[in-house]
Order: sequence, then C-alpha cells, then structure tokens
Amino acid sequence: MSRRLRSLIPGRIFSQKALISVTSLVALASTMPARAQAPTLQEQLAAQYKVAKMGSDSSGYQLVEQGTLLAVQKGGILGLPYKSTIWPNDTYQNGNIKASAMQSAAAGKAKDFGSKLCGLTHKCPQKPDSANDETSTKLFKIGDKVYATKIDVKPDKDQVTMSIVSCDTCNNTDPPTYNKANLIFQFQSGTLAKASAGDVEDTIGQVLSISDDSQSQDQGNQQQGQDQGNNQGNNQGNNQGNNQQQQQEQQQTQSIQMGMTLDQVQAAMGQPQKTVNLGPKQIYVYKDLKVTFFNGRVVDVQ
Repeated sequence: MSRRLRSLIPGRIFSQKALISVTSLVALASTMPARAQAPTLQEQLAAQYKVAKMGSDSSGYQLVEQGTLLAVQKGGILGLPYKSTIWPNDTYQNGNIKASAMQSAAAGKAKDFGSKLCGLTHKCPQKPDSANDETSTKLFKIGDKVYATKIDVKPDKDQVTMSIVSCDTCNNTDPPTYNKANLIFQFQSGTLAKASAGDVEDTIGQVLSISDDSQSQDQGNQQQGQDQGNNQGNNQGNNQGNNQQQQQEQQQTQSIQMGMTLDQVQAAMGQPQKTVNLGPKQIYVYKDLKVTFFNGRVVDVQ
C-alpha cells in the first residue's frame, strides 16, 4: 500500500466519525421537546376581545354569533351599512379619530351616482332610507354598543386594526343596518413590536371599552351554568335517594319463610352473592342475610 493511500485513510475515518457525530446531534435535537412559545399580541387580543360573526340569508345580513360587547367612548367613528361594499377606515392617533377622506369621498360619489340612476334602474325612495341605502354614512355616538368582527395586528406598520359592527338590538336601531367600520389604532413608529398586550388594550379602551352589559352577560352565563350544575346535582341526589328508598321498600316487603324452595328465595331476594354447597345442605349468602337450606327447603335464616 502506498504512503499516499495510507495518509488518506485516517482522514477518511475522521470525516466519517465527524459526519456520524453531526448526524447524531441533529437527530437528538429533532427529538428534544420544543420550548413553549409565548402567545403573540394577536392571540392575546383575540382572547380579550371575542369577535362576533355576521351571516346573511334571504332577509339580509344579521348577527349569528355574539362577541365581546364594546361601548364607544369617543365620537367621530364614521360607518356605513354592513351591506355596503366599502369598509370606511377611521384612524385613532394621538387621542383623535380621523375618518379617511378617500372613503368619505367614495361614499359620496356612489351616493351621487345612485341618485342620478334613480328611476332608471330602481324605484326612487319617497324618503331617505338609511337601512337600504348602502352609501348612507353613520357617525357612531358615545355610548353606542358595537362588536369586533376582526382584529389584525401589523407590527411593521405599528397598527392594530379592529373591524367593528353595531349592535342594533342594543342601540334600539330599527330597521337594523349593522353599520360597520375599520378602526385603525396607529402607534408611534417602532413601539408596537415592544408593546405589551395591556398597553395596547389601554389604548383601545380609550375608544372602545368593554361594556358592563358584556360583563353582566358573562356573569349571567356563569351563574346559569352553576344553576344547571346545581340542578343536575340535586336531580342526581334525588334519584339516588329515590333508588335507595325503593330498595329499602323492596327489602321490607320481601320475606323468607321456613320451607321455601331455592327458586322461591331467589325470586324474592335475587341471586345470592355467595353460595355454599354441602351436599343436602346449601347456604345462600346475601349482603345482610344468610339463608340455610336442607334438601332444597329453608331451615334457617340469619
């Protein structure tokens, strides 16, 4: 074997060993349990504000699943009926709410265009109809109740966008319009990525606070669940008591007399827990009773 070939062999062996070690480390790392990741800001906000769900049928749009009820704390949020294809954007920054001029202009143009076509493509309304007019803007008042339908966190833009829809039953709005809006919370540049969920919730609370009605509803649901649990517990207790009483009554009405046969005792007492067979002598052992038979007839009861 040449010297050159011998000099190459140790290197190959070392390379193979190194490769095996690296492969083992990778395999070991893949089997190690992953560290639990802290919930993201998006997940924390979703847990704090349960979103509502909207649906539609032949009668139009309606709320199909309630969420966390919120109360408007600042005026200036501009909305449109839920049937509108436009979602107006309202930005909250430095304590002020500003509606998007572009969205307002688009709604105005659509309204003007619709009025020009009135009588050509559809019947002209005799009076303003905010429920059916998709371009009828609405300013949310302080105290109005709304639901969040979507929450979107964008740390790169320092924005938290909450899509809201009015709770028309709470606001006594008839006919319902379910006015909607995108409320954009604009934070200072570079601060949202480092902000805690509590800080963001405090900012949101300046415009939309969790309504006392929502808290009362949650407490009512919890109380209802407790009442149901208590009722179930009471029913189970009553059933158990009734069963015990029935068993006691059955035991009281059961009687064993001298001379009864094996079958007659089993018909009265049921199957024994234990039997002892001593030829002509047999013993039936029950929970609180022992019956002795001789030649198939009761001769003793203890």
